[in-house]
Amino acid sequence: MKKERRDFIKDLAMMSAGFALLPSCSIFAKSDDSNQGLNIPGIKNFGLQLYTLRDDMPKDPKGVLRSVASYGYKEIESYEGPQGIFWGMTNKEYKSYLDELGMKAVSAHCDINTDFEKKAAQAAEIGMEYLICPWLGPQKSMDDYKRNAELFNEKGKICKKNGIRFAYHNHDYSFKKVNGQYPQEVMMSIADKDLVDFELDMYWVVAAGEDIEAWMKKHKNRFRLCHIKDYSKSPVADNGKNSVDLGNGIIDWKKILKTAHDNGMKHYIVEQEAYPGGSPLEAVKANATFMKKLA
Repeated sequence: MKKERRDFIKDLAMMSAGFALLPSCSIFAKSDDSNQGLNIPGIKNFGLQLYTLRDDMPKDPKGVLRSVASYGYKEIESYEGPQGIFWGMTNKEYKSYLDELGMKAVSAHCDINTDFEKKAAQAAEIGMEYLICPWLGPQKSMDDYKRNAELFNEKGKICKKNGIRFAYHNHDYSFKKVNGQYPQEVMMSIADKDLVDFELDMYWVVAAGEDIEAWMKKHKNRFRLCHIKDYSKSPVADNGKNSVDLGNGIIDWKKILKTAHDNGMKHYIVEQEAYPGGSPLEAVKANATFMKKLA
């Protein structure tokens, strides 16, 4: 999820070029004739980031959530649209409706600079686990990333006071070196592990040419949530358009998600930003089918 789209100057028109830019060949999907699932509880309870349905949710939040439940999703990660993180409902009405559908509100992306204490209290009141910063944007200097990491600590204190957690969701810019350093690495070194977790958007790690597994292994137990989003086999320069239905891209999900579990991942949340195969709801349904096979 992101508030703005950025064009990234990468010529990925040919897969050979793509392989050169994406050095971790271990992420690439491989043929697998085994029907055996991963048997990981978190994956059985896979969730959905509602930004996937950003064109549909504002029109009929309850109707869309009912459809999402019917596909098999068990966890919901909201985002802050015009109707707020509870989609025009009070926090308790939102929880009650998700309970009725057999789903749990686990997290929400939100504007962390507006009414954050109120949001933390309301989220805690209904048993949500996380409030998440969805987007910083590329910063002018590493000092700016450091200042944001300190801000994360402050937001983490507010969340901890309310009995929930704070997290930051990455895009590709934090996985691109600035003066020889990764902003992601610097922010993770400053962010207090007792206050701040990280949500690993695996798609954007691939878009940056980085190795998903290497980052999870290096920072064991820091990435507690992830976005499961596949990367096109025939990418174009605009990475906002390279998101495809799960199983139709290059990422070897069985391998990646096993590594995620082994390194402390708790919440597995599906997201999709482009829909080359059909409508957003059709993509959400297809992704649920894929996740059930993995589970």
